[in-house]
Amino acid sequence: MAFDYSHLFRSGLPAPAAKWNGFPRYNFIGGHNDADAVPVDDFIAASRDVLTKDGQTLSTYGLASGPQGYQPLREFLAKSLNQRTGMTESADNILVVSGSLQALDLVNDVLLEPGDTVIVEEATYQGTLQRFDRLGVRHIGAPLDADGIQMDALERILEGLKAEGTSAKYIYTIPTVQNPTGSVMPEFRRLELLALARRFDVPIFEDDCYADLTFDGARPKAIRALDTEGQVIYCGSFSKTIAPALRVGYLVADWAVLSNLIAAKHDAGSGALEQMVLAEYCATHFDAHVGHMQEILSAKCDTIVEALDAEFGTSAEYLLPKGGIFIWVTLPDAVDTTKLAEVALAEGVALNPGAGWSSDPESGRHRLRLCFGHPSHEDIREGVARLAEICHRETGIPVRSANTQRD
Repeated sequence: MAFDYSHLFRSGLPAPAAKWNGFPRYNFIGGHNDADAVPVDDFIAASRDVLTKDGQTLSTYGLASGPQGYQPLREFLAKSLNQRTGMTESADNILVVSGSLQALDLVNDVLLEPGDTVIVEEATYQGTLQRFDRLGVRHIGAPLDADGIQMDALERILEGLKAEGTSAKYIYTIPTVQNPTGSVMPEFRRLELLALARRFDVPIFEDDCYADLTFDGARPKAIRALDTEGQVIYCGSFSKTIAPALRVGYLVADWAVLSNLIAAKHDAGSGALEQMVLAEYCATHFDAHVGHMQEILSAKCDTIVEALDAEFGTSAEYLLPKGGIFIWVTLPDAVDTTKLAEVALAEGVALNPGAGWSSDPESGRHRLRLCFGHPSHEDIREGVARLAEICHRETGIPVRSANTQRD
């Protein structure tokens, strides 16, 4: 008879995890990427070369580079960020972390206490919202349009907090290829955001994990690149540009902040071999790989847009993504996407209900996020068609007479 732990578990735990039985046939959830684009052969060569050169440093925590991460990787990042984002950083301002989720946890550990307030985008990364909820932190959603956060609305939120006698601990934004909408905040609005942040004395957490994946290869300067006062903490990741399972991300901040983030990182260092291989690979392959990914994902985005138009017609509204791997879809109010997701999953179609990606869950009740990065073009078409069939059967939407191509 197995030992009974049930009376020992602390209160407030989430529901137990179900055993994993593999991905569903049509998998539109998570941040998975194109399997054929993973540079396996180049990784094998990079592994051999870097282990031959630096393998003995595995004998020490930190790879003889200290607690901030593998020095060659940080040097690559400093150079790449300077070229791609307009930032002027050194390796000393970079901390390698175990994916962007650890970056969030570290920043929250250093800045937040129960009862604090954070401003987020009204539709945003679910992992961020879950962390705020677990910490007892209030999050206020700022309305979005095709260019990201609406600055007049943000100003009203900040003024309202000031009237309450409080302020936000930070503003969390995904300005470049926003998750889930796929929008890109133009530079003039980034400057407006910085001006508001300075006026109300609020830091900005810039989550830039998708920024290299704009379909046209262009992107505005990072908000941190426009910041002259060290008010922006910047986060990036290799999960979307190269491979999610690598679990390698990074934080960029001035030393006054970074030193506290390093002190809060109690894991004896992020995965060493991953850092070594990435440093070796990226030094000569990163730019070409990113260009290849942009082409692959742009084509898949075209496919899912065509499929949504063909299968849902005018019942599905969306902002055309400017990059990345997600499309944020709004269905008529009659559709509860949480219920739809439960039924669809039982029939092999996995989707992210919008409530989990919305600061106000009710506002996301009829929305859904679809990840098009991993499925093949055929699976995208078949999966969206199957989803439309299920949605029509369960809700009457899409109305078949409206199921026509958009102009």
